[in-house]
Amino acid sequence: MKNTMFRFSIVPLVLLLCLTFSCSQQGEKVDIEKKAKDDLELDKIPKVVMNALKAKFPKAEIHKWTKEKEDDIVIYDIEFKQEGQKFEADIKEDGTIHNWEKEIAAEDLPDAVKMAVETKYSKAAIKEIMVITAVSDGKDALEGYEIVLETADKKEVEVTVAPDGKILEDSGEKR
Repeated sequence: MKNTMFRFSIVPLVLLLCLTFSCSQQGEKVDIEKKAKDDLELDKIPKVVMNALKAKFPKAEIHKWTKEKEDDIVIYDIEFKQEGQKFEADIKEDGTIHNWEKEIAAEDLPDAVKMAVETKYSKAAIKEIMVITAVSDGKDALEGYEIVLETADKKEVEVTVAPDGKILEDSGEKR
């Protein structure tokens, strides 16, 4: 009888320990996610830059950002998602949006752009396409398409193509 009671009392104890361990593991996962978000150090992005980003993209969820200098101008390059779609924005330290990019599907490329890429890189596979929108005097204007390709020899190439199909930049030519 004693042996049976011992078994009945240990089973709930083991279950309680398992449940406690499981809950602590879930709490650790949340802490890890919070820490990763804290590692972004979003507080180091100037308020004027964040305000510009949130004004244009109110639901932006930042995943990565860098501070760069281009022609003596400090630019914050911010990668984010909004409603599940990938974006990037280059914002000057005074809060002026220089340009922004939005990921699109290959079927959304204009024919002239498709032809230019297929002609130059016929055996390459498209990995990513971003439509580039320049901002001038507060107005958006289509600038071109940034296309990341994987060549037949497994090298990554980035090509920027104007809407008319003219290749503006090609990292493959620098090899």
